[in-house]
Amino acid sequence: MSTVSELDWFKSSYSGSEGDSCVEVAHTPGAVHVRDSKEKDGPRFAVAASAWADFLGHVLD
Repeated sequence: MSTVSELDWFKSSYSGSEGDSCVEVAHTPGAVHVRDSKEKDGPRFAVAASAWADFLGHVLD
């Protein structure tokens, strides 16, 4: 697995720049990694890319 520093993390364009609570995601082949934007070295988890796509499909409906 890639280290935290090797991943290209990003927040939603809807996130504020004022340090709002937010999650960040990073894509790797076959997985999407998720972490708290305020705790960059804190815990994170990864889900299969297909599971993330299903999640987004439900959120956007």
